[in-house]
Amino acid sequence: MYFLEFAGEDDRFAAHEAASAAADVERIAPGLAVATAVDPDRVRGLAYTHRASELLGRTDADLESARVLLEAAGIDREGSVAVRATDVHGATGISTGRAERELGQVLVDRGFDVDLEEPDHVLRAAFSVGVLEGDQESSDGAGTDPADVCALGWLTSESVRDFGSRAPTDKPFFQPGSMDPLLARAIANVAGARPGGTVLDPMCGTGGVLVEAGLVGADVIGTDAQAKMAAGAAENLSHFLDREDPSPVGVVRGNWHTALGDGTQLPLRDDAVDAVVFDAPYGRQSKIETHRLEDLVSGALAEARRVAERAVVVADRLWIEEATAAGWELDATFERRVHRSLTRYVLVLE
Repeated sequence: MYFLEFAGEDDRFAAHEAASAAADVERIAPGLAVATAVDPDRVRGLAYTHRASELLGRTDADLESARVLLEAAGIDREGSVAVRATDVHGATGISTGRAERELGQVLVDRGFDVDLEEPDHVLRAAFSVGVLEGDQESSDGAGTDPADVCALGWLTSESVRDFGSRAPTDKPFFQPGSMDPLLARAIANVAGARPGGTVLDPMCGTGGVLVEAGLVGADVIGTDAQAKMAAGAAENLSHFLDREDPSPVGVVRGNWHTALGDGTQLPLRDDAVDAVVFDAPYGRQSKIETHRLEDLVSGALAEARRVAERAVVVADRLWIEEATAAGWELDATFERRVHRSLTRYVLVLE
C-alpha cells in the first residue's frame, strides 16, 4: 500500500491523473490518497501529484498519534534516515520542524542513524484535516466528509517539477491562450500517454499537450487546420523532443509528426492511435460561427471515436450531448478555473 501527496489544486482531478501511475487510488483527506500499487517511473511524470510513499501506517492528524504509530510499526529497512513532514494546506497547525525532530528521535531510539543531507531512506509524515470532497461535487463545490489523517510512509518516488522551464511564452512558437504545461501534462497523463503509446491532437495549436505527452515517452501526432499552427507546433515539438538524452522524467522522448489537416476528416485508419486529446475552440473567443463551431467539435468527436478508444477534450463548455452522439461514454468531467472570465472544462471519454 502507498500514499500519495497531491499538489493541492484539485484533488478530484489529481486522483484521476494519479490513476495513470497507481492502482486503486482512493482519496483519504485533503491533499492525500492511498493506492494499492504505484509505478515509480510514471509518478515522476505526474503533474498534480508531488510524491508517492510506501505506507507505513495512518492515524489521527496529531503528533502524539504519529509518534505512537511509528513506535509500533514494523520497519524492515537498514541504513540512514531522515524525516520530512508536511502540514497539508497548513490546516492542522502542527509544527513540521517539531514533528521531524520527534519522529526522527523515535527512529534513533530504534537504532537508525539520521542523515539530513543524503539519507538512504526518507520517512514522509503528512498531516491533513478538513472536508473531503465527494466524488460528485455539489453545485457549490462543497464536500461532506470530514477527514483527520496522518500518513507515514517511506518515500518511493517524486514528480519532476520542471514545468516552469516550458512556460508558453518561453517556447520557440507562442500564441496567446496556449495551455500551461502543468495542465497539459495532466491532460496527457489522463489520456494515457506513456512509452509505447500514441497520442493524437487533431487541433494541436502550439503543440503544448503533445510536448508533454512526448516527454513522458508517448509517440505523438498533431494536425491543425491552420498552416501557421501546424508549422509552429512542429517547431515546439522539435525543440523539446528531438534530443538523444532522456527526458526530464527519465524516459526516451517520444517520436512526433505534424501535418496540416482537418480534425473532422483525419487521414488515419480506424483505431490507429491509443488516445485523442484536443483543446476545442472557445465560443466567445473563436472567430468561427456558432453553427460551424458545433459542426467542427461534433465532427472531431466522431473522428476521434473512429481512431481511438479514449479521448480527453478541453473546452469552455461541456460538449456532453455531442460526445454521446458520437458514440462516447462519459467517464468524468472536471472544471479548471483559468481566470475570472474563463473556465476550462475537461471531459474524459471512453
